[in-house]
Amino acid sequence: MRRQVLLSLSVLSFCSVLGQISYSIPEEMTKGSFIGNIAQDLGLDVKRLNAGKARIHTGDSTSYIQLNREKGRLVVKERIDREVLCGQATPCALHFQIALENPIEIFPLTVEITDINDNAPVFEKEERRFEISESAVIGSKFMLEKAIDPDIALNGLQSYTLKPSDHFVLKLQSQSDGSKKVEMVLQKPLDREKEEFTSLLLTAVDGGEPQRSGTMQIHVTVLDANDNAPVFTQNIYNANVNENSPTGTVITKVSASDADKGSHGEVSYVIGSSSGGISKLFHITEDGHLMLNGPIDYEKARKYEIDVEAIDRGGLSDSTKVVIDVGDINDNSPVINMISSLNAVGEESHVNTVIAVMSVNDPDSEENGKVRCIINRNLPFIITPTSRNFYSILTDSDLDRERSSEYNITVSCSDEGVPSLSSSVTLTLQISDVNDNAPVFERSSYEAYIVENNTPGLSVFTVKARDADWNQNARVSYILEDSSVNGVPVSSYVSVSADSGVIHAVRSFDYEQIRDFHFRVRAQDGGSPPLSSNVSVKIVIQDQNDNPPQVLYPVQTGGSLVAEMVPRSADVGYLVTKVVAVDVDSGQNAWLSYKLQKATDRALFEVGSQNGEIRSIRQVSDKDAVKQRLTVIVEDNGQPSRSATVIVNVVVADSFPEVLSEFTDFPHDKEYNDNLTFYLVLALAVVSFLFITSLVVIISVKIYRWRQSRILYHSSLPVIPYYPPRYSDTLGTGTLPHVYNYEVCRTTDSRKSDCKFGRAASQNVLIMDPSSTGTMQRIQSEKSILDEPDSPIEQKPPNNDWRFTQGQRPGPSGATGGPEVAMGTGPWPQPPTEAEQLQALMAAANEVSEATATLGPGTMGLSTRYSPQFTLQHVPDYRQNVYIPGSTATLTSNPQQQQATAQQATQQALPPPQASAQPEPPKAVQTPASKKKSTKKEKK
Repeated sequence: MRRQVLLSLSVLSFCSVLGQISYSIPEEMTKGSFIGNIAQDLGLDVKRLNAGKARIHTGDSTSYIQLNREKGRLVVKERIDREVLCGQATPCALHFQIALENPIEIFPLTVEITDINDNAPVFEKEERRFEISESAVIGSKFMLEKAIDPDIALNGLQSYTLKPSDHFVLKLQSQSDGSKKVEMVLQKPLDREKEEFTSLLLTAVDGGEPQRSGTMQIHVTVLDANDNAPVFTQNIYNANVNENSPTGTVITKVSASDADKGSHGEVSYVIGSSSGGISKLFHITEDGHLMLNGPIDYEKARKYEIDVEAIDRGGLSDSTKVVIDVGDINDNSPVINMISSLNAVGEESHVNTVIAVMSVNDPDSEENGKVRCIINRNLPFIITPTSRNFYSILTDSDLDRERSSEYNITVSCSDEGVPSLSSSVTLTLQISDVNDNAPVFERSSYEAYIVENNTPGLSVFTVKARDADWNQNARVSYILEDSSVNGVPVSSYVSVSADSGVIHAVRSFDYEQIRDFHFRVRAQDGGSPPLSSNVSVKIVIQDQNDNPPQVLYPVQTGGSLVAEMVPRSADVGYLVTKVVAVDVDSGQNAWLSYKLQKATDRALFEVGSQNGEIRSIRQVSDKDAVKQRLTVIVEDNGQPSRSATVIVNVVVADSFPEVLSEFTDFPHDKEYNDNLTFYLVLALAVVSFLFITSLVVIISVKIYRWRQSRILYHSSLPVIPYYPPRYSDTLGTGTLPHVYNYEVCRTTDSRKSDCKFGRAASQNVLIMDPSSTGTMQRIQSEKSILDEPDSPIEQKPPNNDWRFTQGQRPGPSGATGGPEVAMGTGPWPQPPTEAEQLQALMAAANEVSEATATLGPGTMGLSTRYSPQFTLQHVPDYRQNVYIPGSTATLTSNPQQQQATAQQATQQALPPPQASAQPEPPKAVQTPASKKKSTKKEKK
């Protein structure tokens, strides 16, 4: 006995049977009491319990048992009363599972609740009264109420005692259900005359430690004789009833007879108090019909045993047992219990991935308790049984969030009863996105147009890409791929907004520098790893009339005056000169027209509106002024149009001495000359410094390369050849088509002259330098063709029918016409760039600054213009820079007029100077003004 008590009071015991963990604890343990180390017993790490979100699942076990995941222990959550939990059933155990996720694991556990002696035997009534006839024979039995002890085994009811025991003794009779039938037996005759009332004390004792007991007071009243007790016809009655039968259903009928007559022979039936709470479910009528008094449930109790007592009026009684078997009907639907399930699963999950684990139970028996589960069709999932009453939902095929982002999985379970009962549960499963789709642009390529001179930051257009993924994986950002445009990073031209894909212009574009360019934009999503795609974008710059025409000829100098000489014998149509201008714009913005804005005598000269040629419109007379000042305006065809003006000075004279005095009257700006001298000195100093610096750098580079060559000569490293820079890279996209050389003659007050003659020139102009009195310069322009770039941008000529003869080039009217030149052949040259024009002007300025010699003898600097050696082949060819857009006419001068003009010019021309002869001092013609200036200089 002591050994059994110690075992029942042990804190816990541990066993593992077929993979199932069982614990045993006594009831009434305090909250938080330790049950077992589940992590150690299952062979799991505590981190696995936390990561797998371990939890207790199934039934009411969660009300009593708690899992401490941090320590991996099972503890008591609430006080456990075995009698409330299991009643008299043995063994009393809590069955539950420990569920883990990622991956899903189920561990069945059992906690057995052992009994302790926490309940004393209790009688339903505190006292019992008997009326016994004095004639009762010895051995008469009187049934007593059994005490109820909720405890079991040794802690349950063990024995009874009855005191005093003068007339009665107790008799205990074991029954088939293990309980004991308690009877009070008369062992000594009663005598009403001696003792009419007798009081007894019935005590019920259990076997626990400490021992507990309960008592009931018995009062006996002695009556007159009734010597026959009722007798049942059967010792045991068997009956059947189905569960859920309605109240009032007759289960069976019992019958007892009494040999006495009269009131002593009348029998009444009662349900014995020893049946406990059964009296609430059943009741018996006076005629012995046992009826149903409340609902019965097969799942709660499958059999009932009821004690029925028959009592006559004399107090004599007999008892019998009624055994009722409860029949099962299909009244319970399957119970679906979702043990563990995933709310979301990635679309990259493999086939047979476990989505959920559930248990299905049907409390019914036999066929009524057999369950079959299915899920709705046309879903990429299946349900399979894993063990008894356990099912798993698995993936049956690949998942694609872009095809379906959510599934509602309905699980239906039905039993095999008649009629069949079913239940269902719906599981909502989200398909989480995986970055498996790259962004796709709406178009395969983009082309956009923007007008030049745009504002930096201007929005050009928008590229758009879409990603079929979701959330962060579908968040598209735009990146400008690294590339270069003409050696410059494309990021200095455009930028792209990372969020919206809007492409902005970083700088203001110039059509004359760049016509179009390409780059690529990459669309990248926010996945990990990110996916991307790119698209080609072309930006086309549209021209705007933002450049005025630039006059290339005649060259305008700040301190000198350029004049064209026209003989007085010039006939109508005499070509004085030609205004040459270019416009770096394109299209109609570069179509130029010429117009005479101001003139000393508007009736003497006219300007060709399309070619800029200045010709005489009447015969020159003696009355015409020697000095003629013409203002020519050059306009383009843009909207709005831009223009430039040029002043052409014309001298009407047959020889230079005739106009020498007139040139002294030209106004000049002394302050301008002073400033020019200062800037020339400053430029000379800067150039000298740069020259010395360059010389030092070149010497250093030469020494460095010499040393490197010696090192490389003794080493095995490969020698990388040095390529000199291309000229086209220096000048940009165009080349300077013309370089001008000048022949200068200078006449001074000292009557000494010095002439510098260059190569044969095609055109001579008079330049008056106001800084010295009586100084004239003759400038001869010569065209030299530079090397063209490797890949020049060709421009298609406007019309193949355009023709210019040699006589239509700018030059003297007396020049003979050469063969007709077709302008429609060969590549159409590009307009000169600003760099080219600047280089031409700087070349002219340098030549003028070097003209320090005086004029040659006799000729006064005019002989070359009218010499027989003068031909139009020396005239710079500007025909490619002037054209009439849209015209199909052939511009050819009259050959007869050209011949007559050439002959007249030849007759008036002076003979050329001899190259081998020494120049004689010229007879300088001094004007009054020059005499005054020379006198001042001699005094100084």
